[in-house]
Amino acid sequence: MASIATSLYSQPLTSSRAAVRHKCQQSKPNRLSFPINFNTAKKATNRTVQHPPLPLKVLCGRGNRATAVTRDSWEKSVLKSDIPVLVEFYASWCGPCRMVHRVIDEIAAEYDGKLKCFVLNTDNDLQIAEEYEIKAVPVVLLLKNGEKRESVVGTMPKEFYIAAIERVMQS
Repeated sequence: MASIATSLYSQPLTSSRAAVRHKCQQSKPNRLSFPINFNTAKKATNRTVQHPPLPLKVLCGRGNRATAVTRDSWEKSVLKSDIPVLVEFYASWCGPCRMVHRVIDEIAAEYDGKLKCFVLNTDNDLQIAEEYEIKAVPVVLLLKNGEKRESVVGTMPKEFYIAAIERVMQS
């Protein structure tokens, strides 16, 4: 079996096979090309077709929807909040934390006015992280009336966070 495969690949490319391959490549539609006038294409074979630039979609144009909180603003923003609060404990060097940031930003947009979303850098505010016994990051805490109600440890799908939020809001 190996000898058949090697013989197929070791055969020299003849001019007729090269012509067939070239013709096949020309017949494939180019998905990125725009319609061109074939009359002018036949006359000028060395011309290159200029394509208009593709529209760009900016993925990170807006700022974070979850506000940064520090030990100075912790009591006022989190503990004395009149609505439930979500706090993501993260570290700047943590890769999984970046994935959780995106989910928390989406949740902040969806629950705007019903839930406050914050992020806390554990490297900068270690005292608060120790107070809530945060040993690893990312950790998402849900608080209501200043009391810890739910926590989600690690990187989880958005549905895990939504389920925890719904439980806290119904309690």
